[in-house]
Formats: sequence, structure tokens, C-alpha cells
Amino acid sequence: MTCLIVVSSKSGNTRLVADALASELAGAGVAAAGPFAPEEVAEAELGGADTVLAGFWTDKGDCAPDLAAVLERLGGKRVFLFGTAGFGGSEAYFAQILDRVRAHLPEGATYLGGAMCQGKMGAGVRARYEAMLAEHPGDERIRGMIDNFDAALAHPDEADLARIVAAAREALV
Repeated sequence: MTCLIVVSSKSGNTRLVADALASELAGAGVAAAGPFAPEEVAEAELGGADTVLAGFWTDKGDCAPDLAAVLERLGGKRVFLFGTAGFGGSEAYFAQILDRVRAHLPEGATYLGGAMCQGKMGAGVRARYEAMLAEHPGDERIRGMIDNFDAALAHPDEADLARIVAAAREALV
């Protein structure tokens, strides 16, 4: 098996997961190229890989356009998706995101599965939530968004990385 790891990471969360996957593959003796950012993926690497591990940050419930463009070129490849999202804790939410990202795969791509975890968000997000709460004091939904932001600061953690690595290992067998 020849693997290629492609990762679109805005804040570094998904890159952290990609690095853990690359380390795991190397330790298992699997030839893996990457991790590469989407714009760094050369046709030669893409063509030479039979399996692609594609990582993404969640952009409005989907992957960013740079990764979607790579996914659309993966006909004939085996694909494992991994990602991070600021909102976490719900496997159902992660499954919805994975389904949206998976929809970018062309016919002929074999979806091996996917895994996601929560990831920390930038300080500007919390400031935006605080401004919203100032406009709507006592709004429990906004208070929940701030609480989620604070919880996300610890992610991805070692347990998140281990879980995604284990999911990828199982999918690649």
C-alpha cells in the first residue's frame, strides 16, 4: 500500500492529527508521502498513491474548498477522511460533517471511513461570542457556545489523536 497524506489545516489542529497519522504509518512500515497541504500535492504523488488520508478543518459544516478540489480528483483511490471541528462532543454532528465532505469524492473512489475530533478555535471566535452575549445577556445558547469554546481549548488531545489513529489503522487493514 502506498499512502498519501493531504491536510488542509487553518489553525494547526488538523495538521497535528496528520502528523500523528504519518508517525503511525511510518512506525508500521507503510510508505507514506506527506503530509502535504492541498496546493503542494503534485500529480506524481497523487497518481502514485493507492490510498489517500485526507484531513480537513471544518468550514461551515464542510471542508474548505482547497481540500474539496483534491477530493474531487481521487477517483480510483481508497480514501480515509479525518478532521477537526470547533464544536465537538457529538458523534452525530461529526458524522454529518463527514457525510458532507465525503460527497466531494468522485465515483470510483472507495471510502474507507473517517474520524473527527474537536479542535481549539482562535481567540477572535470567543470575542465574537462575548459580543453576542453582551447584546443578549442571559442567552443560554450563546453561553453554551462560550462554554464549548473553552472546552475546545484542550483539543485535539492525546486521546483524540489515539482515537483517530486507531480508526485509520482499522480502516487501512
